[in-house]
Amino acid sequence: MQEIRKVIIPVAGWGTRSLPATKNIPKEMLPIYNKPVIQYVVEEAQRAHIQDVIFVTNRDKNVIEDHFDYNLQLESVLERAGKLEKLEEVRKVAEMVNIMSVRQKKQLGLGHAVMCARELVRGEPFAVMVGDDLMFSGVPGIRQLIDVAMAEKMPVIGVMEVPWEKVSRYGIIQGEEVSPGVYRVHDMVEKPARENAPSRLAIVGRYVLTPDIFDHLDKVQPGHGGEIQLTDALKTLAQERGMMAVRMAGMRFDAGDWSEFLSANIYFALQDEDLRYELLAQLRKFVQFQ
Repeated sequence: MQEIRKVIIPVAGWGTRSLPATKNIPKEMLPIYNKPVIQYVVEEAQRAHIQDVIFVTNRDKNVIEDHFDYNLQLESVLERAGKLEKLEEVRKVAEMVNIMSVRQKKQLGLGHAVMCARELVRGEPFAVMVGDDLMFSGVPGIRQLIDVAMAEKMPVIGVMEVPWEKVSRYGIIQGEEVSPGVYRVHDMVEKPARENAPSRLAIVGRYVLTPDIFDHLDKVQPGHGGEIQLTDALKTLAQERGMMAVRMAGMRFDAGDWSEFLSANIYFALQDEDLRYELLAQLRKFVQFQ
């Protein structure tokens, strides 16, 4: 398998879990400490040596693409004010990766979003990173999958162990552990009841896929709301050519879940030496008050 050069990041969803905050602001642009959610995802791709980012977007989300472009007026203001450190920060964002975009004119599921980027992928293996799933580890989350995909020459999905009481919220794999944290996928079940779940290994928002996934997506029958589910295509792809799963190392935050979103803000704020102790003092007040 050739090196992964492109990543599809679907960002066309309405962000209904985060309303009313996302009424006029894309959920991907909500701040986690001092950066929008989407910047953390793109930084992960950059650290994994992916340079081409394909946003699957909609007509109301140009602000996401604009974030990764130059803002000459702002840069001029910062330069005149002598705020050179801030100037470097905003320019660095514009220079991170190559940005491409394609419209998803109807939000018909993750599988449909991936299909929208078919022409931009151009027959290469590619990564998919869900834009509100944040992964943090020494080795970038998507790189953990790429390394296994290159070694095994087959598609790879990211998984994490979840509590039994939460398996009904995820796609769950049935697999055989062939090396520490690496599984050969035999089957997957979408949102099973606890008693029917084959494991606690839940599929999270990181994938490395081969271009034949599109043939399988073409055959997926639309489900509830006309949505085309990526999991359905993954299941038949795994049966036809094989698939691996990697139990991802590191921390994960679901930015669409308020508890995890707020936890991520606290986590990153605590990394700031100038803010840490003042923040801890404030948090102690809240805890004591409760």
